Amino acid sequence: MKNYSKEEVEKIFSNEDLFIKNFNSLTDREKTSFLRKVGKINTQYKNFDIFIESFKSDNENLRFEIIKTLSKITDINLFSFYKKIIYIEKTSDIRREIVSAIGRLRNKKTIQLLIDLIKDDDPNVVLQAIRGLLVFKDDPLVHKELKKLSSHPNEIVKLIIENELTSTDSNKSTNHSEVNPKLKNKIVKGDSLDVLKKIEEDTFHLTFTSPPYYNARDYSIYKSYEDYLKFLEKIFKEVHRTTKEGRFFILNTSPVIVPRFSRNYSSKRYPIPFDIHPFLINMGWEFIDDIVWSKPEASAKNRVGGFLQHKKPLAYKPNATTEMVMVYRKKTTKLIDWNLKQYSKEVINESLVKDEIHKSNLWNIGPSHDKVHSAVFPKELCDRIIKYYSLSGDLVLDPFAGSGTFGNAALERKRNIFLIEKDETYFQDMKKRFNLDNQNTIEFIENFK
Repeated sequence: MKNYSKEEVEKIFSNEDLFIKNFNSLTDREKTSFLRKVGKINTQYKNFDIFIESFKSDNENLRFEIIKTLSKITDINLFSFYKKIIYIEKTSDIRREIVSAIGRLRNKKTIQLLIDLIKDDDPNVVLQAIRGLLVFKDDPLVHKELKKLSSHPNEIVKLIIENELTSTDSNKSTNHSEVNPKLKNKIVKGDSLDVLKKIEEDTFHLTFTSPPYYNARDYSIYKSYEDYLKFLEKIFKEVHRTTKEGRFFILNTSPVIVPRFSRNYSSKRYPIPFDIHPFLINMGWEFIDDIVWSKPEASAKNRVGGFLQHKKPLAYKPNATTEMVMVYRKKTTKLIDWNLKQYSKEVINESLVKDEIHKSNLWNIGPSHDKVHSAVFPKELCDRIIKYYSLSGDLVLDPFAGSGTFGNAALERKRNIFLIEKDETYFQDMKKRFNLDNQNTIEFIENFK
């Protein structure tokens, strides 16, 4: 098999006669390898008949590389070739490259074909056709046809149309890095929903919380699991409203077990993180990551004990040693770079993560125990969330503050805190903790207005 170096390919390709002689002598596999090493091409290159002939090959890889090579040539004479093969070709990747090549021609003669192709069954083809048409989106016909895609069944297509045609750059976030001084370092006793409704939109930079688990602790009793999910939905809608554009909401939950009614019944396990997820997506959060918090097995309730004794199939129940830490971002058309550009270089440098960086989404962290609160955050978990998802001086929220561990960790990282806690015992306990552990001025509020 002939194996040309990149330098040899460029030398041969620059000489038309030498290229024709060498390329025609190659096998399909060799032609594929040759084309992969072709760099930039003069956009007015005219010798494309040899590629058109080779496209008749049954070798999909070769056909793909031919289209990829031809797409570097902006000659409208290629359009008739593309128009012919787009409906003959069956391979999705190659069809996508053909449409991409049509778009790169940037010629109004391609508009009608691209409009036809946005009705294609293959989402990859549709997306490339949209890219080609966006060059002409100010054309009334193109704008009208693209607008129709706002009801397209593919979620990526709908997102692109929303971003390109219907979204506008609002001025809501011009003070993105600023913090309302009235909310700095406050711990509020009250119902989370009532308190959040009194706060302006676009206020918080980060929320990290673990809501009371469904009927798993004595302080969280709900009439039904459906009522519990609706309760969380209301709270997290307010969190979304009060979160600044493109900033993060981190939710720690795990499935919980409700004990069986009697020996004639089985216990019930509720998959909270998975059931709440659709609510979050529908209200405007974008799913970013799933982090698995793994705890030592010794800390878990022994569910597998009975099985270890009888070893009978169907009755296996493993010890639950993990919890989910789900990462969401408030949906926006802006990239993370935009968020970062709202800060000064000094703040960016101060916020750089210079200590240990955790490379995987499996976080091994031991649980914490507390005499007052039955389910507390480990400080290490809070610290990781703060350093990865906020910047120095940001205002961070925990609407179910509990023992206030998140607030303490945030203050140590030079963030401003706003904590909400309904339970009187926990609220009073936080007064003691924060007065002992922090020199910051923390204001405790029992009647937030």
